Amino acid sequence: MAERDFYEILGVQKNASEDEIKKAYRKQAMKYHPDRNKDDKTAEKKFKEATAAYEALKDPEKRSAYDQYGHDAFKQGGMGGAQGFGDFAGGFSDIFEEFFGGGFGGQSSRRRGPQRGSDLRYNMSVSLYEAFTGKKPQIRIPSYVGCDLCAATGSADKSGPSTCSTCGGAGKVRSQQGFFSIERPCPTCGGEGSSIKNPCLKCSGTGQVKKQKTISVTIPAGVDTGTRIRIAGEGEPGQRGAGNGDLYIFVEVQKDKLFEREEENLFCQIPISITTATLGGEIEVPTIEGKKARLNIPAGTQSETQFRLRGKGMSILRQKARGDMYIETNVEIPVNLSSKQKEILMEFEKEGGTSKKHSPKSQGFFSKLKEVWEDLT
Repeated sequence: MAERDFYEILGVQKNASEDEIKKAYRKQAMKYHPDRNKDDKTAEKKFKEATAAYEALKDPEKRSAYDQYGHDAFKQGGMGGAQGFGDFAGGFSDIFEEFFGGGFGGQSSRRRGPQRGSDLRYNMSVSLYEAFTGKKPQIRIPSYVGCDLCAATGSADKSGPSTCSTCGGAGKVRSQQGFFSIERPCPTCGGEGSSIKNPCLKCSGTGQVKKQKTISVTIPAGVDTGTRIRIAGEGEPGQRGAGNGDLYIFVEVQKDKLFEREEENLFCQIPISITTATLGGEIEVPTIEGKKARLNIPAGTQSETQFRLRGKGMSILRQKARGDMYIETNVEIPVNLSSKQKEILMEFEKEGGTSKKHSPKSQGFFSKLKEVWEDLT
C-alpha cells in the first residue's frame, strides 16, 4: 500500500509555513491522542501518521529531502550528510511534549538515555565516465569521534554516568495540573536518567570530540543523479558509547560534452561529410569507454538519421548488462569552396542533381505544399 503524503496527512499545502505546519499537527495531536481515544485503533494510526509527518516537515533539511525524494528519503535508517539529520524515529511522546510539556494521563514519556549518532550526508559529483565505470574514492567528512581520553564515557575517571538523584534514574518528573498528570523530562539530567559527576576535560562530558576523518567509499557502475548509497556505521558516534549513525552519499552526475544520457542509453550527434552522406561509407564514432566503434553509413543518409549501437550505452546499476548508444548524423555543408569545387557542384546541378528524384525530403515537402494549396482553393 502506498504511503500517504505528509502534507495531505496534516491537511496543509506544500508551501505551508513552519507555523502552519505546527498548528496543523497540534490540532490533530489533540484530536487523535490515544489517551483521548481509548482502544481506538483508527485514532491511534492517525496520531502516529500525524506525528511522523510533523517530525519530517518541522525540520528544514528533512523537509527539503522529503520534497525531493518523498518517503524514500527516510528509508533504511533515515538519511543524512555532512550535516546530520538526527534520529527520525524520535518517539511520539517527545514531539507531544514539544507542545504540551508532557504526556496525557497515565502515558509515560520514554526515558531518553544515550542517543544513537546522527546520520551524515555527503554530496558527491561524478563525471559521466565515472558513472559508467564506477569509482572508489577517499572522502573526508566532518564528524565526531569517541573521546580517547575518557574512552567515550564522558567521565574523567572512565566510570561513566551516575544515576540522577533528582529523578532516580527515571529520566522524568511528574506533576499534577488540574485534570491532567503531566510528565516532563528531568531538568537535572535532561531526561537521560543519569549524569556525569566528573566530566572529562577534553570532551566536556559528551564523550565525543570533533574531528575530520577519511574513509574509502565504493561508487558502483551505473549510478545516476539522485542515487543514494548507504554506508552503515560511518555516521556520527552516539552519546557515551551508543550506536553510530550511517553515512549517506548522494550522487550527482555531471553533464558530458559529447554524450547525452537518458537512463541507460546514450545519445551522440556525429557530423558526416556530404560525400559520405551521398555515396555512403564507414566512419568511426566515440564510445563512453574511450574506444572507437565503426559505423556503416548507407548511401543517401540524411541529417538527423539515427543509428543504434547495441550494448554501447551506460552500465546498468547492479547488473552486468549495458544500454544502447544512438548516433544521430549531422550532414555538414562544405564552406570556403575553390573555383573548381564550385564548378563541379554547378555541373551536378545541371545534370539534375537537385531534382525531386534525388531529393526525397524536398519531394515530400512540395507534395505537402501542393495539398495545402489545393485545400485552400
